[in-house]
Amino acid sequence: MMLWRRLSRAARRVPSSLILIIFVSIILEVLIHLSRYKVPRPATELDAPFFTSCQEPDTTAERENAIFVMLARNQERHKAKKTIKSIEEHFNKWFNYPIMFLNDEPWDPRFIADLNKTAGGKGIFEVIPKEQWTFPDWVDQESAKKNIKAQGAADTPHAGLEGYHHMCRFYSGKFYQLDILKDYKWYWRLEPDVDFTCAITYDPFVQMAKHKKVYGYTIALWEVGTSCPSLFRTTADWKELRGVPSSTLWNAMIEASWMPFPFRRFLSWVSHRDAYGDAWSLCHYWSNFEIADMDFFRSQAYQDYFNYLDKKGGFYNERWGDAAVHSLAVAMLADPQQVHHFEDIGYRHAKFYQCPANAPGGQLPSSPSLGKKAWSPEIAGGIGCRCECNGKKTHNYQSYCLDRLKEPNTPKKRWFS
Repeated sequence: MMLWRRLSRAARRVPSSLILIIFVSIILEVLIHLSRYKVPRPATELDAPFFTSCQEPDTTAERENAIFVMLARNQERHKAKKTIKSIEEHFNKWFNYPIMFLNDEPWDPRFIADLNKTAGGKGIFEVIPKEQWTFPDWVDQESAKKNIKAQGAADTPHAGLEGYHHMCRFYSGKFYQLDILKDYKWYWRLEPDVDFTCAITYDPFVQMAKHKKVYGYTIALWEVGTSCPSLFRTTADWKELRGVPSSTLWNAMIEASWMPFPFRRFLSWVSHRDAYGDAWSLCHYWSNFEIADMDFFRSQAYQDYFNYLDKKGGFYNERWGDAAVHSLAVAMLADPQQVHHFEDIGYRHAKFYQCPANAPGGQLPSSPSLGKKAWSPEIAGGIGCRCECNGKKTHNYQSYCLDRLKEPNTPKKRWFS
């Protein structure tokens, strides 16, 4: 009690001006810290749609060295067929890219026959080498299986399935090392049970190459936080260890802490924060749809990043998803202008969809290639081509992450002129 009284009297003797200076200094330090993560908006749009209406498909133009890839199981034959039928109808009947089907088990002849027929004879059917779809040597399998079981009991989505962990690790790094893909530069990822709802009358691979893009997506969402509590800290540690500078895209991923120094450092013990206490927003590109340059993922920097993650064991001790890994890598290693949002592509998988509005006067009603099939109403500002979905509601997910990740390429809206 005596000590407390002495401290109280001492505090009363501190000049109010000094208290004000300390308070202002704390606020100023926080504001300076936050300013380091501010994402400047460009004066003009840096990632405009490649086209904003229908084009007459150029079936004679030179193609890119590209391939569709679908990971599927024999029992998903009907769902896989649905996807291939949709992509063939809306794009590939004009551009004729091969479609590679991957399975960790031998293919059922019925799957091969049915899907190759649906793909117009362009199907390639491969089995993933066993060493690419299993626990790596440095992972304690017994411990990993216990962790997987615990994750399932905690209702972390898909985390109770051993095969799902193998899939996440495979798509995060091993996929790009497959001998069967080494002759291809570009890939377009497909999933079973997908609907494409707009005509894609230009070649995305050609446009990606032309505009020097390396990664394209349709949907951006929040990651499930319980699936990867230590992924961001591990990523940020690698980034600092390798001296990778922060880009505006990386900063767009971050939610800077308002906590003043040095207390901010204590937040580093919290999930999804780096060593300095700043947080990952959990925003990421939904990799169920991605069109990408495989050379980006084959690069020494990306493979070093993947191997660093792999050695940490988080693909099994947690459920590090390939979507989150790809997204954080793109944010670290790609220039914002190398990333493209395919906002003109109508896409649905699971409960999420993107549905562009149709471009007014741009539907080429007399096109012999596009035929006479009806399309949804045209809406002012629309950029879609013969979309069958209702463009009045462009998506059914919150737009926070999409807007956040597009910030480095999108001019700030002007509310007055």
